[in-house]
Amino acid sequence: MNAIREHLETVRARIAEAAQRAGRDPASVRLLAVSKTFPLPDILEAFAAGQIEFGENRVQELESKVPGGAPEIRWHLIGHLQSNKADRAVELADCIHSVDSVKLLNKIAAAAEKRGKVQDLLLEVNVSGEESKFGLSGYDALREAAEHALGLTAVRLLGLMTMAPLDAEKSVLHATFGGLRNFRDRLEQEFSVRLPELSMGMSSDYPEAIAEGATIVRIGTAIFGGRS
Repeated sequence: MNAIREHLETVRARIAEAAQRAGRDPASVRLLAVSKTFPLPDILEAFAAGQIEFGENRVQELESKVPGGAPEIRWHLIGHLQSNKADRAVELADCIHSVDSVKLLNKIAAAAEKRGKVQDLLLEVNVSGEESKFGLSGYDALREAAEHALGLTAVRLLGLMTMAPLDAEKSVLHATFGGLRNFRDRLEQEFSVRLPELSMGMSSDYPEAIAEGATIVRIGTAIFGGRS
């Protein structure tokens, strides 16, 4: 068995264990394989092992990988998106996780409309309040962006995304991921909508994210190995 297939099986088993510990159905958590900086052959190896969804940080990497990927692959853009790259992002990504402003929402909607596409997206929230992180800060900013997104016909708001502080204590991880879930619950109640997706948790902290309700975990290192 090749290394990537083996790693994928291990990660899937650990996701299922974490879900069961949290009293959740393992099928309610999707694995997004973060393939940023890894070559297309690694992605195709993971695809051959049954992985369908892949996450890239930059539009440039999507440009270099999407044409050579299998048509069944679903590509997610998870890194910071500058508004001048919105057009290409809409062309290449099935889902954009890192939407953090009304201005960016408008650019994405215009690009999607032009293509006759409804663009799936998540709003990125800076729950931990770290200055170095992108994302909407606080419920008021999130509420404004969500209300705007829900009024646009060319985008489909599916939920929220966040990143926890690196090497944080478990209590901080639970507070960050639980905070995102609470924000989502408030939006659902306020706007009477379903926002099913919570994209949170990476190789180092996905068990805590799953315990707090993650539906998408973004895992790279544990599948593809360390990045140079």
